[in-house]
Amino acid sequence: MTYKFKREPESGLILVNIEIDNKYELKMILDTGATNTTIDSNALYLLGHDLKDNIGTVEIETANGIIETEVFEIDTFSSLGLTKEKFQIQVYDFLAHGIFSDYNGLLGLDFLEGTKFCIDTRENTITIS
Repeated sequence: MTYKFKREPESGLILVNIEIDNKYELKMILDTGATNTTIDSNALYLLGHDLKDNIGTVEIETANGIIETEVFEIDTFSSLGLTKEKFQIQVYDFLAHGIFSDYNGLLGLDFLEGTKFCIDTRENTITIS
């Protein structure tokens, strides 16, 4: 399967669409340096998820130091032609921590676990096999 992606004009970041629970679509950055997928808590709340329904918390190391995130289990999480059931994501309040972005989070390597993929930056494609 090969999928075209867009690049953020100024930074060159790879942009992908994700779908939550087969009905909500969000725009995220594919971050192959991120171990875990992380979504802005404000986006998750606007999709109707109760932020009290987390299944725990975890500390993660970022470029700016260690932060604590909440962990949620999403029934169905899809992107790039792949679907994960009962997929655990990390949730962080971007706005409260001074992160202003046009994107709803980072799609991390945990989503691509168990797949072979190739990112072609000349053709702006991701091939998954």
